[in-house]
Amino acid sequence: MTAVLQPGADPGGADHYLWCTPDTVTWGTLPTPRTTPILTVDSGQTITFDTVSQEGLMEDQGRDPIGYFAQHGVSRQHVLADAVELAASNLRRGTPPAGPHVVLGPVRVRGAQPGDWLRVDFLQFTPRVPYGVISSRHGRGALPADLPRESDGSTPAVFSRFCPLDGSSRRAEFPYSRGSLPIQVRPFMGLCGVTPRGEEPRGTIEPGRFGGNMDLREIYSGTSLYLPVQCEGAGFYLGDPHFAQGNGEIALTALEGSLRVTVRLSLAKPILASQPLWPFAETDTHWVILGMDANLDEAMRICAENSVAFLAGHTGMTPSEAYLYLSAAGDFSVTQVVDVVKGIHCAIPKVDTA
Repeated sequence: MTAVLQPGADPGGADHYLWCTPDTVTWGTLPTPRTTPILTVDSGQTITFDTVSQEGLMEDQGRDPIGYFAQHGVSRQHVLADAVELAASNLRRGTPPAGPHVVLGPVRVRGAQPGDWLRVDFLQFTPRVPYGVISSRHGRGALPADLPRESDGSTPAVFSRFCPLDGSSRRAEFPYSRGSLPIQVRPFMGLCGVTPRGEEPRGTIEPGRFGGNMDLREIYSGTSLYLPVQCEGAGFYLGDPHFAQGNGEIALTALEGSLRVTVRLSLAKPILASQPLWPFAETDTHWVILGMDANLDEAMRICAENSVAFLAGHTGMTPSEAYLYLSAAGDFSVTQVVDVVKGIHCAIPKVDTA
């Protein structure tokens, strides 16, 4: 099996390096404005993060990554040491659990103030282990009344598939009852954001204007995410690493697996004078505009409203003209339907709006 990227040794190439320890992460909650930063950086600096997936750490999996992955033929040396340390520590989720995600951060950016935007350039993603897990649990997902089911028709507490990666880490194999099918690996962070306002810690499940658990598959390597700063210092964090995800993420999780990710954090002013205060992303070819709400219809309305405002401001179209253009050329997709607050995103071609 391919060697794993163990924590603690700076891989080089970035200004800073962080990994998961009981002192650098929270489990199930986001930082608050009172949370002590684990690092302070200048705008424009780069950071390599060694992130940890919650799969293998969850209580319903025994909170024992060595034992859990041994069931799938993974030897001790191919289990991440930081996952083992977290499992053995006193770190606990709240009661009831606020969320499943291991959150690394926050990172304070000098000079960041509410009204600024934090630009996160995702420079590189590398799988830290050659395997991932897809799970459905808690009676959640798009079809909770019907699926998942065991072959005998019973309803399992957890239904998972262990998926090994090939030697190039470009493809995972999904085993099923009659064979296997490939999944293209396109890593991204399911959860990343800035610290939200408020004294009480928020759970990690529900995303918002601060970002968080957006599960936006478009923020892969080479893309940029723009987050509206909520508090002094921005307080950037990330977690929930994914090897791959389909839009909708219908069964509850993506192909979950620990990632090494390098980002550049930069302060930015609004691209437009009257820009909606919602996260958005930029790829080589598209602007990606978000809308989120517990009601999927409302999430669609918000995304459409944000997309019209963005396009009108970017091109000089009237809102009515932008509305018509997006009906013909905007690509609206369901981001995810499993995080209580659901997401819609619209991809707007940059070539048409330059």
